[in-house]
Amino acid sequence: MGNQRDILEKLAGTFLIRHALLRQALAECLGTLILVMFGCGAVAQLVLSRGSHGTFLTVNCAFGFAATLGILVSGQISGGHLNPAVTFSLCLLGREPWRKFPLFFFFQTLGAFLGAAIVFGMYIDALWDFSPGELIVVGTNATAGIFATYPSKHLTLVNGIFDQIIGTAALIACILAIVDPNNNPVPRGLEPFTVGFVVLVIGLSMGFNSGYAVNPARDLGPRIFTALAGWGGEVFTANTYWFFVPICAPFLGSVVGVLIYQLMVGYHLEGEVKETQKEEEKSLEL
Repeated sequence: MGNQRDILEKLAGTFLIRHALLRQALAECLGTLILVMFGCGAVAQLVLSRGSHGTFLTVNCAFGFAATLGILVSGQISGGHLNPAVTFSLCLLGREPWRKFPLFFFFQTLGAFLGAAIVFGMYIDALWDFSPGELIVVGTNATAGIFATYPSKHLTLVNGIFDQIIGTAALIACILAIVDPNNNPVPRGLEPFTVGFVVLVIGLSMGFNSGYAVNPARDLGPRIFTALAGWGGEVFTANTYWFFVPICAPFLGSVVGVLIYQLMVGYHLEGEVKETQKEEEKSLEL
């Protein structure tokens, strides 16, 4: 037992990463991997079973619970953003340094890529059985939508952009409320569950148009994977280059969400706290 413990301690020392920012980025990678693995895994069950092993509700529950688990895994190290739009919002507010944004974006996208690869490996036989000899992007027996988001037939490009902006703004505004110490604070340790609940509610109310990506990494990583795994370049050109929408629009939604929360709630709460502190300081002086 002693020798085994010594070996494990040596391995731990060998693989220990001392660079704090890199540790945070790796945590974001693992958290986003969990989000995509469970979320897209639920979509795969629904699509490949032709509805016998899943529903719209189960998919949304899976993404909500997956967000909770991803944050639980990575939150203590990196804050559990799992989404470049969240990182971008916190950078806008000055709560995170801008140097984190490109690094987190890359590792979040990498995590999503790896999560999609796991789902693909798990369901590879089912994929080939679903549409024998073909990996189809759009149309009958399409399977690319298991991994990345594609618009419904009724959705125009303009409406799709608006859809992503509103969905992301709602996500960001709710997250800012959850982490705002001046608002009704969520009991410590329950933040991942409340964020997962937000993801679930957004999916249940805003998931009809295009699958509510509201997360550039969650869409881009799996989209790159599908391009390399056999679906080809059509994953980027389909639906009039739709892929730009879930990658770019969420950042606009982040700005909208930050402005809505801060102008309608956040700044007022901060002002009240500052006034209270000034009054306390004056009373102490007297």
